[in-house]
Amino acid sequence: MNYTLDFGPVVAGLPDLLRGCAGTLFLAVVGMAIALVIGVVGVVLRESPVRPLRWAVIAFVELIRNTPFLVQIYFVFFALPLIGIRLAPTPTAIIALGLNGGAYAIEIIRGGVQSIHKGQVEAGFALGLHKRDVFRFVVLRPALRAVYPSLTGQFVMLTLTTSIASAIAAYELTSVAKLIENESFRSFEVYGTITVLYFLMSWLMMRAFGLVSRRYFSYPVR
Repeated sequence: MNYTLDFGPVVAGLPDLLRGCAGTLFLAVVGMAIALVIGVVGVVLRESPVRPLRWAVIAFVELIRNTPFLVQIYFVFFALPLIGIRLAPTPTAIIALGLNGGAYAIEIIRGGVQSIHKGQVEAGFALGLHKRDVFRFVVLRPALRAVYPSLTGQFVMLTLTTSIASAIAAYELTSVAKLIENESFRSFEVYGTITVLYFLMSWLMMRAFGLVSRRYFSYPVR
């Protein structure tokens, strides 16, 4: 069976696809910010002497890491309205992405915190630093430097995971592609194009993360 390529519908829909890319990046960036906050707060609570707090964090991490993201986003979108919490598709996607990324960020950052030698913490206290400053400068910053590659890799995966948000019609690249494909029936051309677009977004994000790493997390050359 012969198949003739026709990128006409893709070219005509390119402005919409680019806006879809912007929607994807918006979901990813806001979701990443929420995930990072959840990661840091989760690590603090995970190391808390209050046992119920530790258990709550452990339960959250295990629940998120052992259930599909599609189920999680469906739960937020379809189940929460039953208790009076109704959210539009885009806020739903952002919250689901933040919770999902946060669970993984907790474990990644916690691994970095545990890599900090206790002697460094004791030295910080010996210098008269407040407990908050010891955590910020002696523990958290070196820990983030140690786990930065893993953390940014997880965030790139979170960006690609935004495509699942099309299941609830959140505005992002895959949902736009579905609309174009439904109107044109040019599946190969449409999905081939967004494959390239997702690759470019991931590549650019890794480049941006690399610049941040060299600017803020590289060790000074002596």
